[in-house]
Amino acid sequence: MPGFEELYIIIRDKEGRMYPDERVKMLPEVPVAHPHYAEWKVREHSSSRLIRYLSAKKKSLRILEIGCGNGWLCHRLSKIAGAMVTGLDINHIELEQATRVFGNIDNIRFVDEVNQMEADVEIEIIIFSASIQYFPDLEEILQWSLQRLAPGGEIHILDSPFYDTGELSAAGKRTLDHFTALGLPDMARYYHHHPRAALKAFKPILLYSPRSILARLLHRKDPFPWYCIKK
Repeated sequence: MPGFEELYIIIRDKEGRMYPDERVKMLPEVPVAHPHYAEWKVREHSSSRLIRYLSAKKKSLRILEIGCGNGWLCHRLSKIAGAMVTGLDINHIELEQATRVFGNIDNIRFVDEVNQMEADVEIEIIIFSASIQYFPDLEEILQWSLQRLAPGGEIHILDSPFYDTGELSAAGKRTLDHFTALGLPDMARYYHHHPRAALKAFKPILLYSPRSILARLLHRKDPFPWYCIKK
């Protein structure tokens, strides 16, 4: 039976999310005719909000993106003044692409193992962008992340769904149906539906809510919350 990495790449390819290098260089910008245009507009909005927030700190930041994929967000983050950005992923095909496309930028590096990072260097910012759903134990990964953070550091979770408890069963069925339709139902074992309640112990700050009055007034189509957890 294929493991997570192999299944993930097959799914990405079937969904039309494996891009040539020239397209990756331009992300999150895609043509209006692109099949995932609406999704990339969401990613553009959420990443721009994050970058404005981090830039406003006006200090050097060591940033770790966990689940960086092809590196497009690391590229955007590298433009923050004083930022040193590390992208971490176990997906070697996209990680190799990230290194190929963005590896010549001085303040970015890509790794596939935590032990490739300096053990004595604490990180100011850890980012999970559209990746937290691939971790089966939310508490475990957040506790690990907090241990890596410098005092006053922050975890940012964006572009990922969270659910009320009563929504979990239906969400799980939708996911299984989606992967089954693509011919790979086993992928559903690696996609996890985290309840909002599981975040409460970490006292998250909700920096963006799609349910807010402002978001509704502005007709924002960004469907995902943005959570910040501070150490």
